[in-house]
Amino acid sequence: MTPHPLNNDRRPLVGLTLDGLTEIVKEAGMPVFTAKQMADWLYAKRVTTIDSMTNLSKAARERLSELYTVGRELPKAESRSKDGTVKYLFNGTGGRDIESVYIPDRERATLCVSSQAGCRMNCQFCMTGRNGFHGQLTSSAIINQVLSIPESENLTNIVFMGMGEPTDNLPAVMDAIEILTAKWGLAWSPRRITVSSIGKTRELKELLDKTQVHIAISVHSPFPSERAGLMPIERAYPIIDVLKLLRRYDFAHQRRLSIEYILWRGVNDDQRHADALARLLNGMHCRVNLIRFHAFDGFDGQPPTTAVMEAFRDRLNAFNITATIRASRGEDIQAACGMLAGKKHALD
Repeated sequence: MTPHPLNNDRRPLVGLTLDGLTEIVKEAGMPVFTAKQMADWLYAKRVTTIDSMTNLSKAARERLSELYTVGRELPKAESRSKDGTVKYLFNGTGGRDIESVYIPDRERATLCVSSQAGCRMNCQFCMTGRNGFHGQLTSSAIINQVLSIPESENLTNIVFMGMGEPTDNLPAVMDAIEILTAKWGLAWSPRRITVSSIGKTRELKELLDKTQVHIAISVHSPFPSERAGLMPIERAYPIIDVLKLLRRYDFAHQRRLSIEYILWRGVNDDQRHADALARLLNGMHCRVNLIRFHAFDGFDGQPPTTAVMEAFRDRLNAFNITATIRASRGEDIQAACGMLAGKKHALD
């Protein structure tokens, strides 16, 4: 048996798929069926200690406890908005904490989860990207956000729209989706999950091929040069190529495609942009979410008026493109779209 490690060196079990748990029990010399028992304790019963797994023998629990811990961590801080939105701060990685956002809305209870500490896409209008990249989150850190908020049991939807680009950390995101949707995991329908992306095409294709989750694609300008100024990733993954890939998939039935479009006053909010966006999306089965820009220090942009947003929406609707204006939530606690930044740790 491997020597007993220090407490903080024990690996978390939360975030492991059934295959990962099976490898562990084989290495420990335990029956293979023990992996399903552990998955049930972790994801259905949501225990926080290995000792709570009472249908495992005492010897088995002791062996597991030498090298592993359940790995659940409560949020270290929270901020509550006047509109009911709650922003939770969790331990992150690379000296940067991460944030997730709980959004109650009538019968829906959505959690916006982070997949990275920071982001390396460097979108100019996003506080997360402007603060740099600090590291990948493990599937454990992603699933912990879902399991460890006070409202966990009431969640109806998960959106990968927090800190980071999900397709830039695809292995961990795919493991998290498997845990969320597998019968041995949380057994959610994939229709309760949306993954937002800037459109790394190879990774996006893998996500589309291997899951049935909803997809949201960030566009923000229909003109390539203008989009590249806002989103440098346009140079590596042109939006025209991203949409060409998406046109190969069925978004008319179980799976939904959303186009995310942030509006800035005098930048991308006029009829010319609406008409070009309509041409870009012509023939696609999608919904356009129009998002009011949330101003912050460091980016020279202002939100449009409500009347301008409504005119933009109506122009798209006139081209038979479904467009809606997304209600802004949590802006007073910097929890709205593009405002998540985490908090630096004091590093030694």
